[in-house]
Amino acid sequence: MDDRTELSEFLKSRRARLRPHDVGLPDYGRVRRVAGLRREELARVAGVSIAHYTRLEQGRSDSVSDEILDAVGTALRLDADERAYLHEIARPAPRCERPAASPQVPPSFRYLLESFAMTPAMAVGPHTQIIGWNRLAVAVFGDFPALPDDRRTLSHLVFTEPSLRALYGAGWEDVAREHVAQLRVLFGRHRGDAAFLAHLDGMRELSADFARMWDERPIGRIRSRVHVLYHPVVGELTLHRELVTPPEQPSCCGLDLFAAEPGSPSEKALRRLGEP
Repeated sequence: MDDRTELSEFLKSRRARLRPHDVGLPDYGRVRRVAGLRREELARVAGVSIAHYTRLEQGRSDSVSDEILDAVGTALRLDADERAYLHEIARPAPRCERPAASPQVPPSFRYLLESFAMTPAMAVGPHTQIIGWNRLAVAVFGDFPALPDDRRTLSHLVFTEPSLRALYGAGWEDVAREHVAQLRVLFGRHRGDAAFLAHLDGMRELSADFARMWDERPIGRIRSRVHVLYHPVVGELTLHRELVTPPEQPSCCGLDLFAAEPGSPSEKALRRLGEP
C-alpha cells in the first residue's frame, strides 16, 4: 500500500461524494463527466490554487502545510476522524516501534477480564489479535480460542466465521464496515508496521467483502454502540459495546466490553450463559 497512492485515492473518493450544491457552487444541470466535484471546483472552495490541489491529489504532499490540509479537509466536508486521517497519510510514515510478535496480556488484564462475571470481554492486540478473553465472551461469540493463532483476530472473526455472521444477522454489514473503518484509523497510525500491512493484505485476499469495504475507504474510530445479537442458545441479546483503550500498554490496543442493561432480558440471558 503506497502512501502516495493512498493519499490520492482518499482525496478522490471524498471529492466524488460531493456535488456543486453541497458546497454552494452553481450546478447548471449539464451532464458531468466526473463523479462529484471537479478538481478546480474543489480547489476554489478550499481557497488554494488548482496546481497546488492537483499536486496534493497526485500524492505529492511534500512540504504541504497543516493550513492547506485543513482548508482541503473543510472543503471536502471531512469529519474529525477523516481530517485526522488526511493529516496522517499526508506525512511520511512514522518509524515503527514494532511490538512483540506475539503480544501478551499483562497479568492485571487477565485478572480484570476474569472479574467481569456479567460482561463478555476481550483484550485486543495492535493488529486486532484477540489476545485475552473471559468465559462469557466465548459463550456469546463462539469458540474463537480454538482458531489457529494467526486467525484469532477480530478481522478473521468478523469476515471468515459464518457463526459470527449469523450471530449479527442483518446487522452484520454495519458491524463489518465499522471494523474496517477502525482498521483505516489504525492504518493511518501504523503505516510503517510491516506486520500490520501484511494483516491487511491477507484479509483482502481472504475475503471479498473485506476487499470491497476496504476499497470504499470508510474511516472512523470505534465508539459506543448497541449490538443486537441472535444467539443460538438464549435468543436475542441487546448489548452495549465499549472499546476501552488502556494507557501505557503497547501490546494491547484495547479492552472490548459488552454489557447488558441491568434487569433486562439480555442480562438474564447473559446470566444463563455464564452458569457453569
